Amino acid sequence: MRHVFILSAMLGLVSALPAQAADVTAGTLTISAPWARATPKGASVGAGYMTITNTGTASDRLIDGASTASDRFEVHDMAMDGSVMKMHAKSGGLEIKPGATVTLQPGGLHVMFVGLKAPLAQGQIVKVTLQFEKAGKVEVDYPVAAIGAQSAGGATSGTAPAMGGMKH
Repeated sequence: MRHVFILSAMLGLVSALPAQAADVTAGTLTISAPWARATPKGASVGAGYMTITNTGTASDRLIDGASTASDRFEVHDMAMDGSVMKMHAKSGGLEIKPGATVTLQPGGLHVMFVGLKAPLAQGQIVKVTLQFEKAGKVEVDYPVAAIGAQSAGGATSGTAPAMGGMKH
């Protein structure tokens, strides 16, 4: 009986963990740890993150994307300008140099889901098609973590930059 209780408790803990998306490989690129952050009701934009590694000998470029959750997909960068965080779309796409890893994370490079069709809800999976210059179209699932999450696991932290002064 004790073993049944322990096994039940362990299964309960595992099922409570957020879903982790599998790595996706396309050509010389590996997309790992894709995730999105839940949005409050009424939000028109959401953010997504991932790591892209290029094991090849030539650069590739993330040039476009599409999502089932939004009207538009954009790659953005964020930077602090004094006490104001500024965000802007990356023109010309995002280069992934040979042998390099590019990490899209809160407070820096990220993807934007613009014109959300509905709020992004924790536990949901957002279907995304990434368009690379050389690797082509790549289908990626973005599990949605909690509002304010700082990682795919959904943990929140007080170390994230304040968003109140952000300019788009």
